[in-house]
Amino acid sequence: MGSGSNLCYQLKQKKDYTYMLEGKRHWPVSLHRVSAIANGGGSSSRENGATGGGGSSSEEEEKGWVHFVGIGGSGLSALAMLALKQGWKISGSDITWSNYMDALEKAGARLHIGHSSSHLQDKSKQCSVPNAVVVSSAIPQDNEEITFAHSLCIPLYKRGSWIAKITQGYNVIAVSGSHGKSTTTAMLAFVLCSLGDDITAIIGAKIPQFPDGGNAIAGHGPHFVLEADEYDECFLGISPSFAIITNIEWEHLDIFQDEASVQEAFRRFVMQIKPGGVLIACGDSPGSRTLFGALQQDKPATYEFSNEGFRKCVYFNSGCRIITYGLGNNNDWRAVSLMPNTKGGTDYVLLHAGIPMAKVSLHLSGAHNVLNSLAVIALVAALSAGQTNGYDVRYQLRTTQEVVKATCKYLEKFTGICRRFEFIGKTENCYVYDDYAHHPNEVQAVLQAARQRFVHRALWVVFQPHTYSRLAGLLQEFALAFKDADRVIITKVYAAREQNIFNISGKDLASSIIGPSADYIAELVSN
Repeated sequence: MGSGSNLCYQLKQKKDYTYMLEGKRHWPVSLHRVSAIANGGGSSSRENGATGGGGSSSEEEEKGWVHFVGIGGSGLSALAMLALKQGWKISGSDITWSNYMDALEKAGARLHIGHSSSHLQDKSKQCSVPNAVVVSSAIPQDNEEITFAHSLCIPLYKRGSWIAKITQGYNVIAVSGSHGKSTTTAMLAFVLCSLGDDITAIIGAKIPQFPDGGNAIAGHGPHFVLEADEYDECFLGISPSFAIITNIEWEHLDIFQDEASVQEAFRRFVMQIKPGGVLIACGDSPGSRTLFGALQQDKPATYEFSNEGFRKCVYFNSGCRIITYGLGNNNDWRAVSLMPNTKGGTDYVLLHAGIPMAKVSLHLSGAHNVLNSLAVIALVAALSAGQTNGYDVRYQLRTTQEVVKATCKYLEKFTGICRRFEFIGKTENCYVYDDYAHHPNEVQAVLQAARQRFVHRALWVVFQPHTYSRLAGLLQEFALAFKDADRVIITKVYAAREQNIFNISGKDLASSIIGPSADYIAELVSN
């Protein structure tokens, strides 16, 4: 990962352990077994003759052909790249070109602009057709490629169904939540790779510190790290061994009619965690606490012995355990004494069960990234705890401290992902950052992070609302979200998959913003 000296880390243990999941024998993550090495680090068609980058060699037999409809999005592009790296022949289409498609084209995918049944016919092989077609949630069912595939009985998969298929046989580590999924998943994948775990991973954003700077890793170990998206209930097809919930809020208003429907989707998700698995959730999130209450109705809390005596532990769903993290006093893992650091990020002291464990120094600014890092620490500690002698409390505490120390070391090296407070450049003494925030709480969080980094500078914000349904349903919340800014410019709404049946525009938001001066400018760059 990146360039630089190799870092070697070794955790000592008397014995090696395996553990059982649904009758399959899996080796645990190599946190304690050997050493963990981090290497410092009509339509038009665009295609080339390259073979799948990072995938199978020419000597290996191709697994088959998968076509992706809507391949340019963050979700399907990651799935397509993983399939390429695993040796599949890949084609795909979308209505416009995206930067995700650049990497896919370079890796050997056959890509098309526009949708046509001809994209599902390979005339060089006697009109052979794909073995499977994977469809984005944003694609309507009357799409020409979908109807053609259906007419030929080609297996059709929505994104969630395809994820369920490709994760079979793995120990799935699923990162879910209304906000922070991509950053937390990327942090986790980066740390596990740095600790020597040969993971497979897919993430809904590009990660500059990944070997190819992309959004997918094709490993050979048992763990599959997955950004589990609640949109269109995609995450309901998987059965994770470990799951993270960063927070639960009313989001994706075109899918979920109210907060109760969001809660129900997340409840169904956690009930699919494998027996004996672990749910790691932010205890500061009101939505998460509501979920805890629903899960504990049928199973009261129990108590287990730990190094500081008997401690309350919450279980649900055939013995699955809940571990919490956050800034509040009642969490298992906590961050205290938060302070800005010279890197532009945040330093804090890590506590576990009230006991100081480590000092953490992040490159990333904002309290939300402190929470993201806590989720990663809790997850890696839970992975390692399953591989130690649980009857020797002093031994397990020592091992946990060693794992946490190593995890924090690599968290300090993580520099972030694309389009999450990403530095674009500097011009005329003005620092320009790009962020994908499109929910009021995300906007508030990233502006708090920007204000932390630039305490004494004017903060100008250019914001494009994302979808009419979100703007209409959360207009009052958006009006309060820009308080850390000095000046706000609102553009026209990015419609995505929607029609404006709400009779709302960016001008309505500009006139509603409370605090900073706000203007509406529909187009900032002329065509």
